[in-house]
Amino acid sequence: MRRREFITLVGVAATMGPSTALAEQAGKLPTIGFLGPALWANAFEQRLRELGWVAGRTVAIEYRSAEGHTERFTEIATEFVRREVNVIVTVGGSPTLAVKHATSIIPIVFIAGDPVGSGLVASLARPGGNATGLTLQPIGLAGKRLDLLHEVIPGLARVAVIAAKTDPFTQPFVQDLQAGADRLGLQLHPVMVDGPGGFEDAFAAISAVGNQAVIVQPNFLPYTAAIVALAAKHRLATLSSYRDTTRAGGLVSYSADHAAHFKRAAVFIDKILKGAKPADLPVEQPTKFELVVNLKTAKALGLSVPPALIARADEAIE
Repeated sequence: MRRREFITLVGVAATMGPSTALAEQAGKLPTIGFLGPALWANAFEQRLRELGWVAGRTVAIEYRSAEGHTERFTEIATEFVRREVNVIVTVGGSPTLAVKHATSIIPIVFIAGDPVGSGLVASLARPGGNATGLTLQPIGLAGKRLDLLHEVIPGLARVAVIAAKTDPFTQPFVQDLQAGADRLGLQLHPVMVDGPGGFEDAFAAISAVGNQAVIVQPNFLPYTAAIVALAAKHRLATLSSYRDTTRAGGLVSYSADHAAHFKRAAVFIDKILKGAKPADLPVEQPTKFELVVNLKTAKALGLSVPPALIARADEAIE
């Protein structure tokens, strides 16, 4: 077991870096628009500093969050375009598509799910257009997560999925899970919701038909506390794409190293601010994954986590 620090945005560094000349030449600081939760912003800014881009001195960073109101994505995207920021970072599929629809000129660096399936890029190797970045959900990863549930829950037969009704990334997300469920002989029960207002009814419906576990689409990360509480109320095991959900009371997560993703996003920013075009920068996929299991939650659900799985875990919460 090892402890990992949960990083939140605490401020902006203010030390000089080697990119000052470029900022002065432009007459104003190059500006990065950042749309999405800034949970790993410290990692992002740290890597930028290592590359010579110091927030407040050689580059400006404008953080924006829709705070759970998806209708604000277009509003924020329009604001960034109006302010003529130099590059836009997006976290999640829907914010990325909102920005993509707002501009075909300003470079976009995304951290999102299935960029090819959603039409964000032509291919991972040759993105084309004005967007590139990192994908969090390689095809087949959902099957590996279901394998973990299968290890922990004896006689696992039914798994529910809570997904966003209107999100363009929902279909490939559910399809990937369905392929994994078919391989394991599991019944998959997708429940579509408009937003957090539908969680109560969704969990009640999931519990009523005998599902043993629930998977929640990653874009509902801001509602982790509510999701974990409802899962506990209905005695459902929660499988997550984020280790912080497991730390909050979910059962198990298998996820990319998100801090590392934000550091790589900073590398894309560096290249673009120095003249590279998104169309020429291949989309990157995660190579490192973290397994976290919550033994306290398992005990509350009456589950015994196999010792072999605990031994493989990057973190086991007791």
